[in-house]
Amino acid sequence: MAISLLGTVHVQAQGDKKSTAILEAMSNKYQKIKSFKAVFSYIPEGQKPLKGEATVKGTKFRLKMAGQEIFNDGKLMATYIKETNEVNLQDFDPTATGDLDPTKIYSAYKKGFKYAYLKEKKEGNKMLDVVELTSTNKTSQVNKVQIEVNKADNAISSWKIFQKNGQVVTYKVEQFLPDVNVADSFFAFNSKMYPGVEVVDLR
Repeated sequence: MAISLLGTVHVQAQGDKKSTAILEAMSNKYQKIKSFKAVFSYIPEGQKPLKGEATVKGTKFRLKMAGQEIFNDGKLMATYIKETNEVNLQDFDPTATGDLDPTKIYSAYKKGFKYAYLKEKKEGNKMLDVVELTSTNKTSQVNKVQIEVNKADNAISSWKIFQKNGQVVTYKVEQFLPDVNVADSFFAFNSKMYPGVEVVDLR
């Protein structure tokens, strides 16, 4: 994700220049944060809002949503399914986590997308810039992503993912805590904390 497309994109329209500046400012903000915890809601189109939670430290993350909890210590990824009390273990592949990697939301636009400035909107007392990312990767399940960025502090307010299968899911940041103090062990799955868990090793 370190390879930026900015050097190869031929910027012509003013909107493209604006979207580039917004995305770069947003990305720079999050790159300076060593760790964070975010509480968010996600809304599959036509359904009720659900809650999620993500804690990130460098390449490590722990993500809780949709009845699952994903632990990633940078080497091993464990996906715990509450309903069946089962955990799937696999080697962490940073290229294969797709939409479920919260460490990439601020840099995803740098590879596999072209982008354009859509509009400015007001939400409560916040002014937001809306940038649309369109996938250039033919094998991706994502068609486009709309990111709303707070003008005041360059923070991500929400993002909406349009899948190629027609599904639309909106993620909205409810709470964001930067530079949280969290131990590395927090990102590793500990079977002792889940009595009777069935371990499925996919490595």
